Amino acid sequence: MTTIEKPRPAAVPEPTGRLAGLAPHARTLRVLGGVLTVVGTYLPWATFVLNDGPYPEQSTLEFFTVPYGVTGFRLHLLLFGIAAIVLALAAVPAKGRMIRALGVGVIAISVVNGLYIVGEGGGLGAITVADGVAFGAIVALIGGVLLVVGANAGGIEPQPVWNWRLNPWVERALLVVVVVVLLLLVAAVLTSGGQGGSGYAGGVFLSFLAAVGAAIAALSASGLLAWVTALTERHRLYSVALLLAAALLLPLTSAGTEYWMTVAATIGVYAATAIGLNIVVGLAGLLDLGYVAFLGIGAFVAANLSGAAASTIGITLPFPLVMVIAAIIAGIFGAIVGSPTLRVRGDYLAIVTLAFGEIFVRSAQNNIGGLTGGSNAIPNIPPVSLFGTDFNEGVEIGALELPPGFLYYVLIVLIISAVMVVFANLKFSRLGRAWIAIREDEDAARAMGIRTGPIKILAFLIGAMLAGLAGAFYAHKLGTVSYESFRFLESVTLLAAVILGGMGTIPGAVLGASVLFVLPEKLREFSEYRLLLFGIALVLIMRFRPQGIVPDAHRRAELAPETDPAIVAAEEKVAAEAKGEKS
Repeated sequence: MTTIEKPRPAAVPEPTGRLAGLAPHARTLRVLGGVLTVVGTYLPWATFVLNDGPYPEQSTLEFFTVPYGVTGFRLHLLLFGIAAIVLALAAVPAKGRMIRALGVGVIAISVVNGLYIVGEGGGLGAITVADGVAFGAIVALIGGVLLVVGANAGGIEPQPVWNWRLNPWVERALLVVVVVVLLLLVAAVLTSGGQGGSGYAGGVFLSFLAAVGAAIAALSASGLLAWVTALTERHRLYSVALLLAAALLLPLTSAGTEYWMTVAATIGVYAATAIGLNIVVGLAGLLDLGYVAFLGIGAFVAANLSGAAASTIGITLPFPLVMVIAAIIAGIFGAIVGSPTLRVRGDYLAIVTLAFGEIFVRSAQNNIGGLTGGSNAIPNIPPVSLFGTDFNEGVEIGALELPPGFLYYVLIVLIISAVMVVFANLKFSRLGRAWIAIREDEDAARAMGIRTGPIKILAFLIGAMLAGLAGAFYAHKLGTVSYESFRFLESVTLLAAVILGGMGTIPGAVLGASVLFVLPEKLREFSEYRLLLFGIALVLIMRFRPQGIVPDAHRRAELAPETDPAIVAAEEKVAAEAKGEKS
């Protein structure tokens, strides 16, 4: 049965502070901001040619020269401007939220591309030159500011909750469309600006990322993304199957090159490791600063058991058996490290795990036992092979040619899928609920009869096993294992991936790892400023999204209650009852 209900109406809060006097002009400001954004799109952004061609694309486009020929960042601005005008004039819920998101996107796009033009054109020469005046960036920037001011002046409405229930087959068809759009979007983000960041690639990538972020924020403000999330929950297994199929089809998109297959496989290793760390930190609440050591243990075990020339053991085992042994040995070390958790907690536990990570790195560096190769590492690890085909070679399926590294990418996708299944079943099991209880209040959990000591050791053991599994794959994919790959900074990066993506969630760990490893790769153009920009981006994300990109229900209710549909509905009910009593 198909039922479509309108979103629950929400009262628009009265603006306060400095913008209260602009409330009567909010609609005018919004429309004017949208108009200026459209006008800025067609004004010239530069009146000179940079190196081998104009940057950004068609940056010298004059007004009315090519009225429909805008591309790249200019197309994004044009669409945002038109959308802002339509929203300002239409009677739709939460339009203030959506217009504010579009305005922030316009500002970001204008600043990124405007700074690039000014910087490459030699200071103010990009703004005023003998041939004319290039005011496109300035006009678009003013338009974005007006959109944000107008949105705030008119009041920001709560996010609406959509109660749409369609025919099940229609919902499944919509999920297919959503997943296809998501696949194309991921490919576009990866390939925007080229490979690794060169020339003007960094500016193109940042501009495109700003446009995508603003569009997603606007859709989230409308309540549509929350409805899609509810839709996936109603068809959970079907949605998981679609996402797995989309991940396997990524090599067939524009991202299907050897470069991006290598990057994607590396991201997969850290994503699988982050999911394991999510058990320790996200579910059990145990701060582990030496977690990357378990990844290293799995990698060194695999290197010694796979027939590498530098191995002192001299044993060659099949890859599946190597992965199992690596996971078991890493799990044993995890249980050993977890044993002190019976006595310590909080900051003291963090120091214990940090010490273990440093002990592992120093031991590997000194080649203790002859198992790590010391400063020479363990090179020439044989690649995984299947039916005589090495996984680091390209694959031809009829007329379809897949790049080298494709098989490794497929393998890591399957490994991540298996790790996700383990995590999902653990999270909603009795053991998972015990971990969450310990995270919330260990003393209360012990008072309720939970054996906190063994359960915390289990968290370390299972998390370490998942890291060891990923480490075995990492050794074969990289072909060499060195202690330099498992330093303290890698543990911090993994911890940041878990917190950034959303503690306690599977998509959060994967998305967090992807962001932390794609952003530095795409920002190589900025050289010494790359890590500075990367750090600023993380600060901004955690400032405006403290619950994580894909938050767990508990953390969303705790850190961002205004975005939780249940809390919003309860507040609206209380407000309605209070209004009825007054009347």
